[in-house]
Amino acid sequence: MVQLSLPESVEVVNIGLPMFADAVRDQGIPVQQVDWRVPADGDRAALDALTVLYGPRAAALAAANAEVLRRLDEGVPRLVGITTVSDTPGYTGRTLLHCGPPISYAEACDPLRRSMRAATVAEGWAADVEVAHTLLDAGEIALDAAHHHDTVVPMATAVGASQPLLVVENELGGTRAYSPVNQGPGEVAWFGRETDAAIARLRFLADTAGPAIAAILDAAGPLDVLAIAAQGITMGDDLHMRTQAATNLLVRQWLPHIAALPDAQREPFAQFLSGNHLFFLTVAMAAAKSLQLHAEQVEGASIVTTMARNGTTFGIKLGRSNWVTCPAPPVEDALYYAGQGPETSARDIGDSAVLELTGMGGPAAGGSAAVAAFLGGRMADAAAATESFRTICAGTSSRFTLPPLEFAGTPLGVDARLVVETGVTPRITTGILHRDAGTGQVGAGVATAPLECFHAALIDLAGKGRT
Repeated sequence: MVQLSLPESVEVVNIGLPMFADAVRDQGIPVQQVDWRVPADGDRAALDALTVLYGPRAAALAAANAEVLRRLDEGVPRLVGITTVSDTPGYTGRTLLHCGPPISYAEACDPLRRSMRAATVAEGWAADVEVAHTLLDAGEIALDAAHHHDTVVPMATAVGASQPLLVVENELGGTRAYSPVNQGPGEVAWFGRETDAAIARLRFLADTAGPAIAAILDAAGPLDVLAIAAQGITMGDDLHMRTQAATNLLVRQWLPHIAALPDAQREPFAQFLSGNHLFFLTVAMAAAKSLQLHAEQVEGASIVTTMARNGTTFGIKLGRSNWVTCPAPPVEDALYYAGQGPETSARDIGDSAVLELTGMGGPAAGGSAAVAAFLGGRMADAAAATESFRTICAGTSSRFTLPPLEFAGTPLGVDARLVVETGVTPRITTGILHRDAGTGQVGAGVATAPLECFHAALIDLAGKGRT
């Protein structure tokens, strides 16, 4: 009879319940814990979709995803000029472009309704916000998602025909995207304010800031947006919640041309810039959108190319598919102003989640001490946020690197397959507005994207091409 001898030493790989790994570890035995769980939490429809996309469609989908990643990573968006909302593709009549998926005035959250009224007055379509409410409620002012016009707008923004837009071109894809000049902090419409000061700021952008930027770009030439963004990230920006470094770099580059502006523009524009640490936010957003417009032309990919919120609904798109929407989430992991809290807060809002899809925002959290303050207060917490994105992203940025993480590239390209398979969804760094008082920003934090949208989009993708 053959005698079997037991090994003198063992090393263990434990799959599943961590208590078994703990028991082995307590005995001084090396153990590697594998965090395995049932994909998609066992949801049958999701498992069927994943089986199709990881099975018969895997090769074609991998090629499509690789091309999407290449377009997101290699495009060079350049800020080339200023235009107005009325000149965006498909714009007609008296229309306001708003953040997020399409929504009616009746369905819009309070901060967005206030922004819509402020924009209507700023355009001269109404004498005051009361008349603006009447016109909007009657449908006499049309509404459309800014995304439908290759435009992205931050927070509770609504913009009318005369508002200046930054024009960003991506030569690699032949695409052009737009975003408004950032209104700055304080008493402003994008924070859900409809005061005289908020309306005056919109008119200032149309009358002074827009022409000043156009003159600067005429003199300075096109601006490589993501070259500045990459520097900003190495200096502690995430380019969503914090944009101070990138804004300062941009102002320094433009400084000689700001000094050369006519008297009527120079001082007011310089004062505006000096108090607007968020100026670069919308520049980066337009750059991200220009990349995504190129990426969305690839058919059959599972990488998300649109992600936006209007304070009522949250929506995504894979390529040029229809919107998939679900209720907008609350903003959590938040720091609030004195006297404010979850009970006074509006839900997540704005198109700025375009940044998370291109390696900025949440994927860059690991390099930002400012973001770490909202995630537990340690840089390790910020690093964990970046690693959460790495779990659900198909690639890595070659241009955005994080010094605290050994200069690792930021995660790039949110893959709906990985989101559904793991149950991990994007976490979006963002500001928080008051729910209904019209008093503006009440804090900042992190919103967790709802899984339902990714689930529905993945099932739709798996169903395409079936006979």
